[in-house]
Amino acid sequence: MERRDFIRGATAVTLPLALSGYSAKAMGLSPLLESLAVASAAADRYLVLIQLAGGNDGINTVIPLDQMSEYNRIRSNIALPENRVLKLTNATGLHPSMVGMKSLFDAGNLAVIQGVAYPNSNFSHFRSTDIWMSGADFNEYLGTGWAGRYLDSQFPNYPVGYPSREMPDPLAIQISATPSLTLKGTSTPMGVNVQDPAAFLRLVQGSAVDGFDTAPNTDAGKQIAYIRQIQGQSETYASVIKSAYDKAKNLATYTPMNVNPLADQLAIVARLIAGGLKTRVYLVTLGGFDTHAQQVSMADRTLGTHATLLARLSEGIASFQQDLKLNRVDNKVVGMTFSEFGRRPGSNVSSGTDHGTSAPVFVFGSAIKGGVLNGNPSLTNLNGGNLQMQTDFRQIYASILKQWFATDSTEYKAILGKDYNTLPLISTASTSVNDTQTVMNATTLQLQNYPNPVSSTTTIEYVLPASSNVRLTIFDGLGGVITSLEEQQASGTHRVAFNAESLAAGTYLYRLQTERGVASGKMIVAR
Repeated sequence: MERRDFIRGATAVTLPLALSGYSAKAMGLSPLLESLAVASAAADRYLVLIQLAGGNDGINTVIPLDQMSEYNRIRSNIALPENRVLKLTNATGLHPSMVGMKSLFDAGNLAVIQGVAYPNSNFSHFRSTDIWMSGADFNEYLGTGWAGRYLDSQFPNYPVGYPSREMPDPLAIQISATPSLTLKGTSTPMGVNVQDPAAFLRLVQGSAVDGFDTAPNTDAGKQIAYIRQIQGQSETYASVIKSAYDKAKNLATYTPMNVNPLADQLAIVARLIAGGLKTRVYLVTLGGFDTHAQQVSMADRTLGTHATLLARLSEGIASFQQDLKLNRVDNKVVGMTFSEFGRRPGSNVSSGTDHGTSAPVFVFGSAIKGGVLNGNPSLTNLNGGNLQMQTDFRQIYASILKQWFATDSTEYKAILGKDYNTLPLISTASTSVNDTQTVMNATTLQLQNYPNPVSSTTTIEYVLPASSNVRLTIFDGLGGVITSLEEQQASGTHRVAFNAESLAAGTYLYRLQTERGVASGKMIVAR
C-alpha cells in the first residue's frame, strides 16, 4: 500500500492529545486481538541462530586479560600474545582475528555473555548438542527443540493449513544438510531445510534440489528418504522464497563465495529478511571447532585453525549486520551464537584443547544491550578441572523469548519447561500483555484516532519522541491485516487519514510499531 493511498499526513507540534497509548488488556479486546497487540510486534522480529559446531574454545576467543599469568602458564603452547588481543575492557579482550565483532562491540551492538553452560555438562558432541538444541536438562531426553516449541505455540497445527494468509512464508529456514533438533516441533520440523548455499541458489533460480532419487528399501534408506522429504519441503515455499530473494540485494561486501561458508549463509539470510520474508527463525552453521590438535600456528599463535574459524565468524557477522543496516531492517533482527560446549582451561600436548564446559555466547544486533555480562571465568577456581558455569544457556533462550518475541511468563515457562532468570539483553524489548508493564509507556508514545466511533474517515494521530522507522497496521476482528504503512518519520505529531467506508460495523485494532516499542488503539466502526 503506497502512502498516497493510505495516508494524508502532516507533522505538527502543538495539538494536545486526549488519549494516550493503551495496553491491549486495558482495551478489553477479544483474546485474539489482545494477542495481536503484542504478538504482532514479535511477528516483525527475526532470530538468527549461528551454530559453532564442534565445541568452541572460549578462553582463546574471549581472553581473560586480568588473569594473563595463569593463562600463559596453563596454555603455554597456544597462549595468545597480550599485545595482540583486541581489548574490550580492562579485563577482557577478543581474539586478534575478530576485528569485525570488535567494531560491533564498540558500536554497542554486541553482548558477550561469559561462562555459559548447563549443570552436569556432558562431553559428548551428540548428546550435548541435543541438550543445547532441545533445552533439556542433562538427564532429560526431548524430541523437540526449544525454537520448534516456540514456533509450535505461535502457529498451532503446522503444517496443516500452511501456507496461510497470515503466514504465507516458512516458519523457519535452516541452511544445513540435515534438519536440526532446534527447529523440531511436536509432530514435524517447523520449517524448511536447504542443504547449502549452492542448493539454495538452485532453488531461487528455479532448479530442482538435487538428491530425490528413490532411496533403497532398507533401514538406512528410510532415514535417507525422511531427510530428503524434509529437505523437499523447501519446494513448497520455493516461490515465496524466490520472490523475497529477488526483491532485495546484498548491500554489504561479503567474503567471496566459497571462501567463508558462514558468510555465504548469512548473505542469503540478510537478503531474505530485506526482501520481506516473514520467516521467524533462521539457523546457520559453521563447523570445525573440535580443535584437539594444532589449534594455533607455531610460527604465529594468532594464526592457525582456530583463528581462521573466528575470522570467518567475525567477518560473517560484521558483514551481515552492515547489510541489515544498509537495507534498513537491522532493528528487526537479533542473532546469537551457540556451541555444544567449551574447551578445558589448559591446553594439551598436541597444541590443542579438549572438551570442556562453559564458553562465551555472543548476542548481536541493533536492538541488543551491548557489553560484557559476567566477569571472566576463573582459571584457578575450577570444577573438576573445568570452568565453572556462570549462566545457564536457557537463561538466554528465556531472555530472547520474553524480551524479543514478547512471550509471557506462562508461555516461555511452557516452552522451556521451567522458569529461568532472564538477562538484560534487549534494549527495545517487546512486552507481554500478561506482564505488569503495558505494551508501551504512554509518556513515550501517544496514540489516538478521531472521530471514534467512525462512519467514513478517521484520523489516527500519534506523537513520536524521536525520529524512527514506523509501521502502522490496521487489523480486522479476526486478526487479518487490512492495510499497513511503513516508512521513516521525524519526531513530532503525525496524522494518518484512514477511509473506513468499506468496513463492516465492528471493532478494529490499529497498531503502531516504532524502534522504541509498540502502542495500539481500538477503533469502532458504526453504521
